[in-house]
Amino acid sequence: MTLKPDSAKLDNEGQRFVSRWRAEAERLCRDGLYDPSQEHDSCGVGLVAAIDGKPRREVVVAGINALKAVWHRGAVDADGKTGDGAGIHIQIPQDFFKEHVANTGHEAKPGALAVGMVFLPKTDFEAQERCRCIAESEVLRFGHTIYGWRQVPVNVEVVGEKANATRPEIEQIMIANNRGVSDAQFETDLYIIRRRIENQVLDEHISDFYIGSLSCRSVIYKGMFLAEQLSAFYPDLLEERFISNFAIYHQRYSTNTFPNWRMAQPFRVTAHNGEINTLKGNVNWMKSHEPRMAHEAFGDHLADLSPLIQAGSSDSATLDAVFELMVHAGRSLPMVKSMLLPEAWSNRKAMPEAHQSLYAYCNAVMEPWDGPAA
Repeated sequence: MTLKPDSAKLDNEGQRFVSRWRAEAERLCRDGLYDPSQEHDSCGVGLVAAIDGKPRREVVVAGINALKAVWHRGAVDADGKTGDGAGIHIQIPQDFFKEHVANTGHEAKPGALAVGMVFLPKTDFEAQERCRCIAESEVLRFGHTIYGWRQVPVNVEVVGEKANATRPEIEQIMIANNRGVSDAQFETDLYIIRRRIENQVLDEHISDFYIGSLSCRSVIYKGMFLAEQLSAFYPDLLEERFISNFAIYHQRYSTNTFPNWRMAQPFRVTAHNGEINTLKGNVNWMKSHEPRMAHEAFGDHLADLSPLIQAGSSDSATLDAVFELMVHAGRSLPMVKSMLLPEAWSNRKAMPEAHQSLYAYCNAVMEPWDGPAA
């Protein structure tokens, strides 16, 4: 997938990015590391990463401008401003959020701070407060500390009438690792906490509630708008202190679900563009697996993870839920991808035997989720 910026649609910062991009492409051509004939049109999803692993502002800017360059992959409503979903998944800029913690009167603890991106019912204030209470209770039950809630700045003028009519109240909960566990364990705690919150809200029949991300590593800004509206709607993304070592971006063209705020991508682990043709079978297989699931990472909380696949999820959200479970159970992302979306291998005689053996093992563990995808 290749970024082909449309200079006319970019601001000054974007113009500078395009100039640097073109200069770098020319250098790579001269060095034999890049061949323009191998380019492919973007399909609406992509990744920008700092290969040295160091967070920087340029990565976020590049991700935003790359998203703007794939605006054509999204649908536009008749009002000309309502899109069917776009977003970006980036590393949590710790200094930015710790400054907001200081504004609440707290002193941020050393180590990673967790941020939850929460969609709340917009007009039902009683339901809003009930959702906050449920979230806070579950965080405290796990022994962690809540710094407070932050109302996410948004510019509602840039989104369309239909998007605005269905827009949730968007807030962030900021959480400290009060138990002093490792970041990996903190991340697992947050996963279980999120599932407990979701199930309790569901049991109380509260609608329009959704946790886009709850993590000490990354945060997701997304919504039912056009790709070029992302940073205009979320001014946070224009802050110089908003830095990251990666940016996963997505602009979706709605296929098997109606557009809404919660189904915008990226999701918590994946940004998936395609369709799962075996979806009903895969969902049924997962339901049959749930009673037999066991893993030490979840301890006595396995029941809190069910139902793993929530009703009303898109095929991409369904896939993401299974990805997320398997990653938290200790499997690497490449291994999970091999298990869930394996290559077509059974009749490929040229494939090395070791690769065939790997896929045979994967098929013995998990039924493949089949369909065209990026």
